[in-house]
Amino acid sequence: MANTLVLYFSATQTTKRIAEQIAQQLGADLHELHAQQPYTTADLNWHDPDSRTSKEQHEHASRVAIQDDLPDLAGYQNILLGHPIWWGIPPRLITDTIDHLDLNGKQFAGFATSGGTGYGRSQRNIERTIADNHYTATVHPGAVLMNDRQIKQWLKELDLA
Repeated sequence: MANTLVLYFSATQTTKRIAEQIAQQLGADLHELHAQQPYTTADLNWHDPDSRTSKEQHEHASRVAIQDDLPDLAGYQNILLGHPIWWGIPPRLITDTIDHLDLNGKQFAGFATSGGTGYGRSQRNIERTIADNHYTATVHPGAVLMNDRQIKQWLKELDLA
């Protein structure tokens, strides 16, 4: 769908693979999100309570600044936002991304990759961030997607125009 944009953040390339599959299946545009300060392997060590991501994810109101290279959303009706799930929720970079998007009048859905966490808390986190920004987006249910069958089923359920 030419009117669909797939945005994604992928620290380990897992979410990138899923985002690429979604974009290909929809004929959508694809854009990767980047942190202003890139993550190192040490930053991503979730076993270390002093790692960057451990600290960021446990600070409720924290934001991780994104690079200022977001695409213009004017030509898109549908925005799909992909991310890993860290500590049960999207990385704080996703909250900052939503803060910088004009989602008014858009169809929006999030999707994630995860080693075992469902999408419920991520959905609530994204919905709260969209509401906090007073966007008039229609928010569709997101999903954890790890394979082609799950992607196809989710896209069918979304039924984007």
